[in-house]
Amino acid sequence: MQRAMLRPGLPKPILRSACTAAFTMLVVAALAFAAPAGAQSSHALKIGYMLPKDSQLGAGAAAFAEELSKRTGGRIAVEQYPNASLGGEAEMTEALKLGTLDLAFITAAPLPSIVPEVGVFNIPFLFKNAEHARAVLDGPIGQSILQKFRAKAMVALAWGENGMRHLTNSKRDIRTPADLKGLKLRLPESDVMLIGFMALGAEPAALPFSQLFAALQSGRFDGQESPITAIRSAKFNEVQKFLTLSAHVYEPAVFLTSVDVYDGLSEDDKKAVTEAARIGAEASRKFAAEAQAKGVAALAQSGMKVTAEIDTRGFVKAMTLVMPEYRKKFGAALIDQIQRAGSGS
Repeated sequence: MQRAMLRPGLPKPILRSACTAAFTMLVVAALAFAAPAGAQSSHALKIGYMLPKDSQLGAGAAAFAEELSKRTGGRIAVEQYPNASLGGEAEMTEALKLGTLDLAFITAAPLPSIVPEVGVFNIPFLFKNAEHARAVLDGPIGQSILQKFRAKAMVALAWGENGMRHLTNSKRDIRTPADLKGLKLRLPESDVMLIGFMALGAEPAALPFSQLFAALQSGRFDGQESPITAIRSAKFNEVQKFLTLSAHVYEPAVFLTSVDVYDGLSEDDKKAVTEAARIGAEASRKFAAEAQAKGVAALAQSGMKVTAEIDTRGFVKAMTLVMPEYRKKFGAALIDQIQRAGSGS
């Protein structure tokens, strides 16, 4: 209390009583804003991803948000930031490391620069089909790779899906490796894929996805490869005549969170976040599968010539030329494990 408020000569017991009463009022006022005893405060987590909400990544993020809210009784909400509104995937992974972003649903493209072992999934025709790939990712191999993200200041929660990658081009049907000979093919920045398509006879080069439509339109590239959802959203059917359902690479996606965010959660909330991510991963896989089926039909209707069957054995045989290089890069044991996991597929 300020001195000007004290009256000279006021008895000390009365002064002590006045001060005690004032302190009590302050405590009561503070408690009025506090949460009930034993309750945990509510807060929101931000999740970023590069595609629109109506996509496999959007479907996964939405399912994750819904499940986490359910499992925490609404205490933890998830705010979605689609369309790379928080930056590209490289920027988002950097933000996760710095602790300035809570969560992100990231495709495989930038992951080998963070955890090199992820690059093994870019080997063309390594997986027989999506079921084979999912079994590997959900099994000991995929789970051990998820563990490696913690050393990079991130926690990997679950493998989702961006989709199977397929070929398009403006020149001809692609059914055998011979059909790729001399084809100018745009690839993402992946040394693993570059080596593979050179072995298959193409003339590949890397280019940012944002520049791809113009490069196809001008003839700088004859073709490209990407999931069906990307082919449709980028309207490649306007500059590409042929679609080959090659399914040459399975592209996963991964739910990542900041180490600071994850380690700051209670054990119950850590479990809730992890389980919600698994639900989100399954939702992304379901969306990707359905979108591919619908997308192929839509692209055919738009005028693209669709080749549904290829000489898979011929492509796998052609890849044996560079398998020694892949085995040296990733380890023969890892590649053998992945291939054996698909023996029953």
